[in-house]
Amino acid sequence: MSRRDWSAWHEAYADPDSALSRRLVVVQARIRETLDAAPPGPVRVVSMCAGEGRDVLGVLDGHPRRTDVRGRLVELDPQLADRARRRAAAIGVDLEVVTGDAARSAHYAGAVPADLVLLCGVFGNIADVDVARVVAAAPQLTAAGGTVVWTRHRREPDLVPRILEWFAAAGFVQVWLSDKSEGYGVGVHRFAGVPAALRLRLDGTLFRFVGRD
Repeated sequence: MSRRDWSAWHEAYADPDSALSRRLVVVQARIRETLDAAPPGPVRVVSMCAGEGRDVLGVLDGHPRRTDVRGRLVELDPQLADRARRRAAAIGVDLEVVTGDAARSAHYAGAVPADLVLLCGVFGNIADVDVARVVAAAPQLTAAGGTVVWTRHRREPDLVPRILEWFAAAGFVQVWLSDKSEGYGVGVHRFAGVPAALRLRLDGTLFRFVGRD
């Protein structure tokens, strides 16, 4: 399979009527709600396969809590990572952008457990077994009471019902789920368990990004 041009893929955001743009609006609304409800003090954020960081950076630009936010965005594509890095600097937020494979747990060392974990644009581009693996690893990424925002398409066979089961088994409580009729899935889960220590495997990865969505 040829490598997808992810920079070109992001051009769909230029069309406000595209499914990608409509999903982004929903994701940003959920991020904004999470930040608005966060208690005073630092808010730690981690984004896996962050792309240009449009979701979180689009919310932080002008948000009253932006100076409270700390954390890390991990993106493999150097062009997208650079765009995220420049935008974060432009709006004055303390978010580190790492250019690297988001599947490697080592890239999250020192940044987790986070109060807000973004798994957007991940589940639709990896195998089902890897989706289950990422969800099972979410307690290593998420602080007690922290929030995970995730996305997954609703095409058949629809994996979302199983994703909900996997989150529940990992100690998460469902907070919100978009309607299936929208064609895309956006979910919000709160971690009700106890954070687990981040297990670092230099030779292992959480998933393999296959680029299907």
